[in-house]
Amino acid sequence: MKVVKLGLCGLGTVGSGVVNIFERNADLIRRRTGKRVVINHIGARSDSTQCDVANIKLSRDIFAVANDDDVDILIELIGGTTVAKDLVEAALKNGKHVVTANKALIAEHGDHLFKLAEECEVVLRYEAAVAGGIPIIKTLTEGLSANEIHSIVGIINGTGNFILSAMTNEGKTFESALAEAQRLGYAEADPTFDVEGIDAAHKLQILASLGFDKPFEFGSVSTEGISKITPADIEYAKELGYRIKHLGIARRRHHGFELRVHPALVPVKHSLANVDDALNAVFLYGDAVGGVLSVGAGAGSEPTASAVIADVVDIVKAGEAARVIRPKQTKGKVLPLEDAESSYYIRFKAIDKAGVMAAITSAFSNHGISLEAISQKEKQSAEDDQVTVVLLTHGVREWLFNQALIDLKALDGVVGDIAMIRVETRF
Repeated sequence: MKVVKLGLCGLGTVGSGVVNIFERNADLIRRRTGKRVVINHIGARSDSTQCDVANIKLSRDIFAVANDDDVDILIELIGGTTVAKDLVEAALKNGKHVVTANKALIAEHGDHLFKLAEECEVVLRYEAAVAGGIPIIKTLTEGLSANEIHSIVGIINGTGNFILSAMTNEGKTFESALAEAQRLGYAEADPTFDVEGIDAAHKLQILASLGFDKPFEFGSVSTEGISKITPADIEYAKELGYRIKHLGIARRRHHGFELRVHPALVPVKHSLANVDDALNAVFLYGDAVGGVLSVGAGAGSEPTASAVIADVVDIVKAGEAARVIRPKQTKGKVLPLEDAESSYYIRFKAIDKAGVMAAITSAFSNHGISLEAISQKEKQSAEDDQVTVVLLTHGVREWLFNQALIDLKALDGVVGDIAMIRVETRF
């Protein structure tokens, strides 16, 4: 029986999961591929206490793995976009197939690396780069290959979803929910990458490029995080029949594409609204199949390792027929965020006196924007001369909404900052 030899670079959480699954399911993988697949060489800066690598060749120099003639497929799990890019380039040029879980690398350098893989007649696979254990790349490129994809809407960052779920279900503040996420290992010491939407933007760029068959650039994704969401917003959204989720949204329009990551009010009756904790979920809409929802673990050692090994299995089974999966049409025109259409949730403080509410509604009606709901909350004390006002608009283009927002801020009766969250009801 032919032996396929793997080189593994990176022995952290996911790398350890890869080792453990191969050890546990070696016979299963052999039956499904018809070949014996073994980890032959590991490159890592330090040992791992999460797996046993005593019988595997270990190097501190990861490039030793890329240059090892006794490695057929290199698995890149070191992260980042500098050393990882050099490592993947070296492996491809040495005639090795590459599997990666590195979403930043694919989002920022994927087009270059895909072309290099084709030139070198090898393949680069990246199922684990988006949504962990959910096979969303295969769903787009294989399961829905007969469909024109109209939209991709997803919860694609588990850390952000955990935080918003804790705020919604347990009444936590953003700060306390973030601290809990860090304690449980869902969030890094510096959580910026997750809570400000950068991680989700990388993943959305990859999904949109595949779904629309156009190589979008990472910088074209409009990105907004969740750090400004308050418990009050969570509660007012509930009263209106919504839950707040951090969404990645890619939508096909007749004159371009929307690519945006931001918090959004989602109707409680929609499945995405009820995906909690650190789970990921992606809702795809195709012209033939309609809506398809995939839900599962978006991160973690073995869920992500499962996706890595699935790519390895595909390459082994395909052999010389393995191909690079990449968008090949011309680059798509990404529409500015101001061109998107949405409903809007708005929260602010207003002076409690005659004429103020009329002026507030006029700020919107003067621009032809109708309000679906308007609510004046109770004062915190009898002496307080300010009240909280919550508005929900009907659908409107963002540029027009922004004009109304300027007028609202200019009103004498409106005090302090105005919170705004988009409302998503089209999936």
